[in-house]
Amino acid sequence: MNKKIGSNAATQIAEGLKKALATSYALYLKTQNYHWNVEGEHFNALHAMFEEQYTDLAAAVDELAERIRALDFYAPGGLSAFAELSAIKDAPEKPAKATDMVKDLVKSHGQLIEVLNEVLETAQDGNDEVTTDLMIERLTIHEKTVWMLKSLTK
Repeated sequence: MNKKIGSNAATQIAEGLKKALATSYALYLKTQNYHWNVEGEHFNALHAMFEEQYTDLAAAVDELAERIRALDFYAPGGLSAFAELSAIKDAPEKPAKATDMVKDLVKSHGQLIEVLNEVLETAQDGNDEVTTDLMIERLTIHEKTVWMLKSLTK
């Protein structure tokens, strides 16, 4: 662990990263669910877009978990732990209409953005440049995704 990061700061950063990991994983599952269940006029475009998004999220959860480990904490790994930590709720049991899926993903990405911003602030306060960089990278991706998804609803 970087000596510039104190143990108290590292604990706070790791706790924020755990929430970011769980929220990202919930978004991954929701996006994959929508990929499987999307129907309608824009099926091909949405099916492909959702796959691209959940593929990115799969890589992101690995990066987040590895950052937690690099700070010398254990990453949560169970569905119940993720459910408890996540800011995002599961997709509805009955598949939503495609437009509702898109709107829900806009909301869910927004919730993840809030979590990532909290971790970013904690990392900056704790002099954790690696986590700061990771949060900026993830924020860039999620903000662009929100823009793209919102564009579909106009």
